[in-house]
Amino acid sequence: MTSIHHAAQTGGSSTVPSSSATPAANGFLPLGVPTKLAETLARQDITNPTPIQAATLPDSLAGRDVLGRGRTGSGKSYAFLLPTAARLSDGQRAASRRPRALVLAPTRELALQLAEAVEPLSQATGLSTATVFGGVGQNPQVRKLQRGVDVLVACPGRLLDLMGQGHADLSDIEILVIDEADHMADMGFLPMVRRILDQVPANAQKMLFSATLDAGVGVLVKRYLKNPVVHEADSAASPVAKMDHHVIVVDADDRVETLAKMTAAEGRTIVFTRTKHGAKRTAKQLRQRGVTALELHGNLSQNARTRNLQAFHDGAAGTLVATDIAARGIHVDDVELVIHADPPAEHKAYLHRSGRTARAGQAGTVITLATTDLQHEVRHLMKAAKISPTVHSDGANDELLDELVPGPRRFHSQAEVDKLLGVSTPVPDQRQRRGKSRNGRGRGRNEGQRSGHSPRSSSRNSDSPRSNARAGAGGGRPQSNRRGNRRASSGQTSR
Repeated sequence: MTSIHHAAQTGGSSTVPSSSATPAANGFLPLGVPTKLAETLARQDITNPTPIQAATLPDSLAGRDVLGRGRTGSGKSYAFLLPTAARLSDGQRAASRRPRALVLAPTRELALQLAEAVEPLSQATGLSTATVFGGVGQNPQVRKLQRGVDVLVACPGRLLDLMGQGHADLSDIEILVIDEADHMADMGFLPMVRRILDQVPANAQKMLFSATLDAGVGVLVKRYLKNPVVHEADSAASPVAKMDHHVIVVDADDRVETLAKMTAAEGRTIVFTRTKHGAKRTAKQLRQRGVTALELHGNLSQNARTRNLQAFHDGAAGTLVATDIAARGIHVDDVELVIHADPPAEHKAYLHRSGRTARAGQAGTVITLATTDLQHEVRHLMKAAKISPTVHSDGANDELLDELVPGPRRFHSQAEVDKLLGVSTPVPDQRQRRGKSRNGRGRGRNEGQRSGHSPRSSSRNSDSPRSNARAGAGGGRPQSNRRGNRRASSGQTSR
């Protein structure tokens, strides 16, 4: 943090206590938010700004560069989407292929959620929007850019691809936003982000937001921001509140059974694994034990990722088993339990994963399963995260699990799980079998085409840094409330 504050100190800094509130009937109006946008939020029952919104909006609405840190679930999305919509609502039309504002996000899921959040604001101001990311065909995205887009929400890989093909030109950008800035500043994304920012006009307003700010973000701050105002809306040492942290030491052979007993309770649970294969395997093992579990990881097609996340939102799947793709900015309300089935490799990932619960003042529980050989690693992880968990060294007996995850358990039959999740796989018909025997690729090729991945088009690849690194720098291809009380979200926690 030292380097960041040094780079930004001329712009000033502020800290807003988490208990602050605005007494006005609509707390956004005194901050300078236009009436039509404040009324748009009020229709979603959002009338009081969160601390990060109250801290940053006066400066961002005035056009200043802003560096903002607020814990996960603190409302960072509206902290930059509101000033973006307000400052562009001047009636000017975007030129073909030249967006006026660019919002960069590290994952497809986050890009889609930001696009959903900006939609009512764009309707209120008459702005056009588009979202671009990999994993799907680019033609619909290209057509929108050709018609002219005011606000473009994009993942770096697909955006660079479209820029390389001449479909996107950043020379008219007036506002640039980087969400999850610390993740976008790591060595996987940083080369892509810098290539994009080098094409943005130097006088454009720039806003960087994240749940954590570290030296990696300082690289972007020093090069691209001018006298930014730094706002921190909560304590850096404790990015989430009302959260209980526990470590359960388990034998490797008991790990899946322990997971099943916890995830069979009512409500939403997110289970994190380190690898894509681990997420797929763990979800399958839980389903075999009667738990409605689906996976979310980078090997899934975009349609499958969207479908699984929606099933988790809707409650058809009570458990989502995910890699770190779901730790960054994915907003799912009423998740009261997060389980680290595999402890993450570093403390920032732990904080981001854990931030999927205890959102918008709700309580939450975080449980890390540590096999005997990982106890030392987990201790160091917690120390780096400034977390003091309750450690249960005697394993996960039923009494402990009932205490940590109270409520009735329900284990479904395999038929019930398949019906609820729609995961049963039909037997291929004879024509598919003959097609496979003729060309040796039939079924695999058809599945790839159905999921939107063409063997001839790398523009459909993932937006992950690893995929883009393989493509080469010059190729243009960077790539419930638990216990059954599932209230409808007010929208405040997911923005």
